[in-house]
Amino acid sequence: MNTITDTNYNFPGQQSIYKGKVREVYTLNNDLLVMIATDRLSAFDVVMPKGIPFKGQILNQIATKMMKATEDIVPNWLIATPDPNVAVGHQCEPFKVEMVIRGYLSGHAAREYALGKRTLCGVAMPEGMKENDKFPEPIITPATKAEQGAHDEDISREEILSKGIVSEKDYTILEEYTRKLFERGTEIAAKQGLILVDTKYEFGKTKEGKIVLIDEIHTPDSSRYFYADGYEARQQKGESQKQLSKEFVRQWLISNGFQGQEGQNVPEMTDEYIETVSNRYIELYENIVGSTFEKADVVDIQNRIENNVITYLQEYRK
Repeated sequence: MNTITDTNYNFPGQQSIYKGKVREVYTLNNDLLVMIATDRLSAFDVVMPKGIPFKGQILNQIATKMMKATEDIVPNWLIATPDPNVAVGHQCEPFKVEMVIRGYLSGHAAREYALGKRTLCGVAMPEGMKENDKFPEPIITPATKAEQGAHDEDISREEILSKGIVSEKDYTILEEYTRKLFERGTEIAAKQGLILVDTKYEFGKTKEGKIVLIDEIHTPDSSRYFYADGYEARQQKGESQKQLSKEFVRQWLISNGFQGQEGQNVPEMTDEYIETVSNRYIELYENIVGSTFEKADVVDIQNRIENNVITYLQEYRK
């Protein structure tokens, strides 16, 4: 299957390109950003050597649907989606923190808890919890926004303010928006028979100084979901939860001796395994969105994206 793992476009009015772990962002001279969701797969802050068919389309379409479903409570950067892998929006100055919010003791929080830690990012976690138990109230556990190739790191609210990474006035808004989005995301997930376990949000400021939601939202790359049906029974029996996230990729990597640490090599991802990952992402899409995934034409993804973006920009400038 054709995948898109790298781009090198030259759009009209282009000023710069930023290449993240998964997304590539083109800045244009009329304060527009063109964000392309590639098929790259990142785990433990390491980009895997092979792309996953349709992954970029899945992430982009979930994120844009979720932005439209939350724009009444939190403003966002999005203007249009001229291609299945592309979002176009307002240029923003990103905050250098990711706002992680957790409703349950899972993933990174559970791994820290198992090591005996009872504080995460300056936030206390109750004693006596089991993995995947629900917190009494969702907790915000921010992370620094790492440069490419580096690891995001936990950071407390107090450190963010004392280091001047974000002003207290702005950070208060980030916290308020994070809780509102998580509450809405929880409601959306519940309608699909899912539990939104944890997620991360990224924010930026427009040139007018308005704080808006940027990047992705409620995707399987940025969020963890459980199936609501059977959750309580599985917890009582001490069984693993059925979940919708890319945790299955992390667990496969861990079982093959890789956690992104120095000296470790990424295990070989066979074509058969790549196909299973792609199918899992399609399953994630259909369960999160509640509709059948329609595969885009991937015969020539590079030209499809370029043509769709240029056509949109020509119309936008009229």
